[in-house]
Amino acid sequence: MAAPRPPPARLSGVMVPAPIQDLEALRALTALFKEQRNRETAPRTIFQRVLDILKKASRAVELACREPAQVDHLAASLQLITECFRCLRNACIECSVNQNSIRNLDTIGVAVDLILLFRELRVEQESLLTAFRCGLQFLGNIASRNEASQRVVWMHAFPELFLFLIITDHFLKSPELVKAMYAKMSNQERVALLDLTIAKIAGEEPLTKDDVPVFLSHAELVAGAFVDQCRAVLNLTAEQPTDDEEALATIRLLDVLCEMTANTDLLGYLQVFPGLLERVIDLLRLIHAAGSDSTSIFSPCASVKAEGDITNVAEGFKSHLIRLIGNLCYKNKENQDKVNELDGIPLILDSCGIDDSNPFLTQWVVYAIRNLTEDNSRNQDLIAKMEEQGLADPSLLKKMGFEVEKRGDKLILKSASDTPQL
Repeated sequence: MAAPRPPPARLSGVMVPAPIQDLEALRALTALFKEQRNRETAPRTIFQRVLDILKKASRAVELACREPAQVDHLAASLQLITECFRCLRNACIECSVNQNSIRNLDTIGVAVDLILLFRELRVEQESLLTAFRCGLQFLGNIASRNEASQRVVWMHAFPELFLFLIITDHFLKSPELVKAMYAKMSNQERVALLDLTIAKIAGEEPLTKDDVPVFLSHAELVAGAFVDQCRAVLNLTAEQPTDDEEALATIRLLDVLCEMTANTDLLGYLQVFPGLLERVIDLLRLIHAAGSDSTSIFSPCASVKAEGDITNVAEGFKSHLIRLIGNLCYKNKENQDKVNELDGIPLILDSCGIDDSNPFLTQWVVYAIRNLTEDNSRNQDLIAKMEEQGLADPSLLKKMGFEVEKRGDKLILKSASDTPQL
C-alpha cells in the first residue's frame, strides 16, 4: 500500500501543494500567484524553496555545457527551470514585498548566470527558448518600479548579458527589463539600444501581432523620455557644449519616434501621448530661433561639412521634428487644430529653405503641411490668408502643390493643377 500523501500547506487560507519539490507543485504555485491576494500573503520560505529547485536544475545545464552528450537529458530540468521562472515572475507582479524577498535571496544573480549558460548550449529546442523568455520576464518583473532590484539587475546583467541580448534581439521582447535597464544606462548605451529599436521597427520584416504590445510599451518609454529631456539638445547651442552624448541620445529618441509614428500600429498611441506634440513644436521654435545666429550649430548651411564635424551630431534634427509633426497630424483633426493654436503652421512654413544640415527639409515641410490641411478648412484658410498678407511665399506653396484662389471675398487654398515640385 502506497504511503499517504503529505497534507497540503496553507498560503493564508489558500491550499497549495507542499513540499515544493516537483513540476506539478510549481505549476500550482504559478497559478496561485496570478491572484494579488496570494502574492501579497506569500511566505518568504516559498521563494527559498523555488530557488533551491532552480539551483538544482541549473546544475544539469552546467553539466550539459561541459559535456555536450548530456544535452539529450535536459528536458526535465528545462521544464523545472521554466516553471521556476514563471512562478517567480508571477510572484513579482505589482508586489514590492515579493520583489524584495526574492532579490534578497540573490535569485537575480542565479537567474542571470543561468541565462548566460543557455547561450553555451548547442541545442535548438523550443523548451530552451521558452526557459530563456521566462527568465527575461522574471528579470523584468522583479525590476519593475523597484529601484533596488533595478540596481541589482544592472549589476549582474551589464555588460555581458545586456550585449548578448542586444545581439540575439531578445532584449526588446522584455519591456519591463528594457525600462529598468534604460534608467541605468549611460547615454552612449542608450544610443546603442535606440539604434537597435530603429533597426527592428524599420527592418524588412514588419512587427508581428506579438511584437505590437511590446513596442507600445517601448513607445511609452521613448515618448516619455523625449518629453522629459528633449531640451537637452539645446546644450549644443552653447559656445562650449558640455555633453554631446546626452544631446545625441535625445536626437536618437526623436529618430525612434519618427519611425514609430510611421508604423500604423503605434501611431494612434503616440498621437495622443500627453505633451508630445506640444513639446515637439516648442523645440522646433527654439531650434528655429537658434538658427538665426549664423554661428549656431542649428543655423542653415549650404555646404557639406567635414567628417567628424560636431554639426554632424545635429544633422537632420530639424527635418525630423517637422516629420514627426506631420506624422502626429496624419488624419487627426485634434492635432491639426492643436498645431494651429500653437502657431505651428507659420513656423513650419518659415522653416522651408536650403539647408544641407537637414536633408529633405522641403519634402518634410510639404508632407507636414499636407497632413495639416487635409480635411481641415480652418488650417487651409490660415495659409490662404498668410499668402494674401505676404507671409507665405506663393512660389513655395506652388512647390508644395497648392495655390490660393480668390472667390468673391473668400480665399481658397486648393491643390495646384500641376504636379508638386518635390
